[in-house]
This record gives sequence, structure tokens and C-alpha cells, in this order.
Amino acid sequence: MKKSFISASVATVLAAASFGALADGPSFYGRFDLMLTSSENSSTLQSDTSGATVGDSGTYLENNFSWLGVKGSEKIADGVEIVYQAEWGFENTSNTGKDTVFNSRNTFFGVKTVGGTVVFGRKDTVFKNSEGGIDLFGNTNADMDRMLTAQSRVADGVFYYSPKIADLLTINANYQFDDNNDTTAKGDGSSQYAVSATLGDKGFKAQNYYAAVAYNKGIAGVDAYRVLGQVKLDQFKVGALYQQTESTINSDIDGNTYLVNIAYNLNGVNLKAEYIYDDGGFGGYFKNITKLTSGLTKDGKAVGYDMTTATDISDVSISNIIIGADYKVAKTTLLYGHYSHYEGDYKVAGNKVDLDDDNVFSVGVRYDF
Repeated sequence: MKKSFISASVATVLAAASFGALADGPSFYGRFDLMLTSSENSSTLQSDTSGATVGDSGTYLENNFSWLGVKGSEKIADGVEIVYQAEWGFENTSNTGKDTVFNSRNTFFGVKTVGGTVVFGRKDTVFKNSEGGIDLFGNTNADMDRMLTAQSRVADGVFYYSPKIADLLTINANYQFDDNNDTTAKGDGSSQYAVSATLGDKGFKAQNYYAAVAYNKGIAGVDAYRVLGQVKLDQFKVGALYQQTESTINSDIDGNTYLVNIAYNLNGVNLKAEYIYDDGGFGGYFKNITKLTSGLTKDGKAVGYDMTTATDISDVSISNIIIGADYKVAKTTLLYGHYSHYEGDYKVAGNKVDLDDDNVFSVGVRYDF
């Protein structure tokens, strides 16, 4: 029933989008993104789509967040537009761990005026969006969320985006209504929200620089702030990010993440390198790889440490090095590949534990329409 309903809903929306496009209405868009990966420990793979289990070595086919969507806007009065978007991710490799092929992504409805845009629904937080283009390997198994947290998409929220002030500055915020808050993650019982301010242009069209500051309150079970900047110098792009993260359940649990990267365009080939160091352990890599050493189980399966609650964990030290390249063979088609190396250690009850290294090789193709 659930699969039939979702499939029918998607088909109806896509048909409506096609008809609307003929009438200068909603636009239909999508992405197919597939990647072939070899990994020593499978600690960073898209496990729901690759079928990989942490600790396994092998070669896997990964779906990197392929999606379908429809979006648009319509003027209803002078200076007032209705804006909307409905987007679904779909699994096009394995269906392991999923009840349905489709899953919800950014889906919202709102209004745009000279004072800014307000939308309601499900969307990436402004804390996550503050990253701009700093994550050179985003939406892959080398995404920076493997090393840090609060890269969240929240439902039942209201989101505000200011117009660009003096063609430079934007102020943004989102608030998650209390009935959809995770009271366990909230910890201190406060509201969940995020705010950000950005300067410049993340696409380097209006300006050759981008900078942002952002704060996340309670979402993903943490309070966090970040500062970041990226600059384009001829064919080079150089960026850096710092994030401080603290558990909302126990304020004694906190950590810092540092990221630096560089990209160089060599005759259309985008060469990239990135280094991340983390001493908090809130990211996906630490939680996944500690399944091999934690001794913790849930429903008979090994689980890793959750650093929003792991009071006996200390002295986390993780580093991540990534090198890669991508090349657009057409306006719609991107070929890419990267190698990433993860290593580190931590202490549990005062005893040092070395994490298993993971070496990950990936090549993929992305098609947008």
C-alpha cells in the first residue's frame, strides 16, 4: 500500500509537472548519480544503497542521492510570489534497509516578497546551507558529514531567507516546531533552530569570495557554531572551515573540527584536495567505525558510539585526507573520482583504542536534467 501510494503520487506530480511546463508553469528536474567504490572497512559508504556492512572490504555500487523534483513560483500580487518545491530521493542500486524506493527531500511551500522569502515544510537547515561550496566532495562517501555533524534536513519547520543586502549580505534562519522536535536529542528541553549570515557569492559570479557564520541550536542533538570562507584566485579555489560542537544532553561532551581545501581548474579538469581534523567524534565515520571496537549492540547488531551521549569517551583524534578530480563532459554530465583515507584513535574509560584505517577509492558519473 505504501509503495503503491508513493509511486502513484510521484507519477501524478511528474505528469502535472510535464503539463505545467507546457503552460510555462512548474519545472521538472532531477539527478542520477552512481558511483563504484572500493573500501577497506565500508565505514563511510552510503550503506542503505550499497548494501555494505562496516568492517567489510569490497567493491560496491553506491547511489549518491539521486532525486526527482518539481519546483516553481507564481506572482499573485505586485512584489509577492508563491514559491514551492517537492523533491524525492530515489534508490537506484540496492534497496537494503529501505521500506520504499522513494524518500522525502526538500519539500516546502511559501511566499517571496521584497522583505525576503518564508517557506514552510521540510528543508536543509540554514546551518547546513551555510557551507556554500566549501564541501568539495559533498554528496559522496567523502562528504564532510563523515567528520562533523549538524548537516541536517528538518521537517515541520519554518525557514526565512533575507534578500541579498547591498548585493553582499544575507541573513537566514529556521525554526522547528515543537511537535516535531526529538525530545531525546533536545536534552535541555529548549527549542530547535538555526541562524546564519553569509557574505559574498558561493558561486563566485558576483564576487570572488564567500564567507559565512552559523549557529545550530539543538538540531541533531547538538549546539554548534561554524565559521568558514572560500576565495577564488584565478584558477584556484581555497577554503577553510572551523566548527565547534557540543552535546545538548551533556555539555561536557564537545569537540572541534578543522577543514582546509584547495581546488585547481586545469583545462576543465577540476583537481581537488582536502584535509579534515576532528577531536569530537560527532561525524559519521567515528560512529560507524567504532562498531568494530565499542562492544555495544542493539537488536543483536553492533552499534558505534553516539557522541551526544557517550560520557566515557575522551581524547578523540581523527584525520581525513581526500584527493580527487572531476570533469564535465557536457553541461549535464559530470565524471568524477576520489581517494580518501581515514585514521585515528580515542580513549574509552582511559584506555587508548586505535581505530581501523579506511582507504576508499571511488569513481562515478552524475547526470542532471
